[in-house]
Amino acid sequence: MENTGTFENAQAQLEKAMGHIEISDDAKKVLKRPIEIIEVSIPVRMDSGELEVYSGYRVHYNNSRGPYKGGIRYHPDVSLDEIKALSIWMTFKCALVNIPFGGAKGGITVNPKQLSNQELERLRRRYIDAIYEFIGPNTDIPAPDVYTNEIIMGWMADEYNKIDRGINPGVITGKPLTLGGSQGRDTATGKGGFYILNKAAQMLDMNPPDTTVAIQGFGNVGYNIARFLHNEGYNIVAISDSRGGIYHPHGIDPDIAMDIKKKDGMIDEYICSGTVCAVMKAEQISPGKCHCKEIKQITNEQLLELDVDILIPAALENQITGNNAENIKARLIVELANGPITQDADVILNHKGVFLIPDILANAGGVTVSYFEWVQNRTGFYWSQEEVFEKLEIIMLREFRNVYEIKEKEQVDMRTAAYILALKRISETIGARGTREYFRKANRG
Repeated sequence: MENTGTFENAQAQLEKAMGHIEISDDAKKVLKRPIEIIEVSIPVRMDSGELEVYSGYRVHYNNSRGPYKGGIRYHPDVSLDEIKALSIWMTFKCALVNIPFGGAKGGITVNPKQLSNQELERLRRRYIDAIYEFIGPNTDIPAPDVYTNEIIMGWMADEYNKIDRGINPGVITGKPLTLGGSQGRDTATGKGGFYILNKAAQMLDMNPPDTTVAIQGFGNVGYNIARFLHNEGYNIVAISDSRGGIYHPHGIDPDIAMDIKKKDGMIDEYICSGTVCAVMKAEQISPGKCHCKEIKQITNEQLLELDVDILIPAALENQITGNNAENIKARLIVELANGPITQDADVILNHKGVFLIPDILANAGGVTVSYFEWVQNRTGFYWSQEEVFEKLEIIMLREFRNVYEIKEKEQVDMRTAAYILALKRISETIGARGTREYFRKANRG
């Protein structure tokens, strides 16, 4: 199913922010459309001997502030409309956390679960072959996204280097440590989201042990923020992946849930017998007091509408819409997915008084540590995980404070405040190259 309208939703968010800040007409014109759109056909020889041809995309939205930056997504619903929307969000995300990158995004329309590892490797390498001339450590630096990991990023970096006949570790981020990756990159999106969520929860007087959390999406991002929150004492009562999820009022241990997912391929098949409980460590269970009978299987749609304090959409776009926004009960929503809430749902949630941490802020930890990786690749000097997380926390909390101050000053919602700040920074960069007003003044002189 094609995600039609996602790009229009992204543009609408931008237009709303433009109503609250004075920027040049030049900046408005430049930001209305992508600079470059690349669409490629990718032929891949399958294990069976058959030839399949996949559609691939790379969208360069804007590079006013630096080289293009953005992940590569592999999903059956990938479309050009979706990739364009993701590229504009990346443009504003990089500006919001004030790192010197522009925005881009890439993807291939494919169900990676239906391919063997050998087929996946051939597909990834052929994609790099197809877009080689459009990427580079000073031009466009791809990163991980849905259904990608450090091994896959390593394949793509290796393919680029083979074609280029050189060693360019800074061309791809999210690589294995042995290929120039950064400490902390694999957990960066969840870690950055945790820093901001924890700060917002403190502002809302939420005490972790008394605070219930539901997480839609239990891939890398959802699992890692679940771990960080669980270790901080928050009560994770619901999780889900693409196949469904579970609800347990007494809490879910994310490590046990991930072990079951890796073993069985799903997280909604939990068992409990004797002292072995799928959601709680054995030593936490008093004899005869296991609460496993209270585990309920739920759908992704049901998870969103649970009566919880904090909701974390960490899956795909357009999950909360005008059709279900009224049913959302969470006081705090942290968008770790890109674009999980539509514009009409935003209006409803704001009216309900929900405190929302928008995606371009909440999930910016990933691109921030990707920036750290790029810097380390260029200098050849690498940091410890403690140094990476220390720098990440400073940036995430600094920009959270900046966005909150704009929210209070302008009396707008957090999403609009985030776009105002990012738009200001991008506009200033465009204006530094000269504006219509500057050239008119020069001509009169």
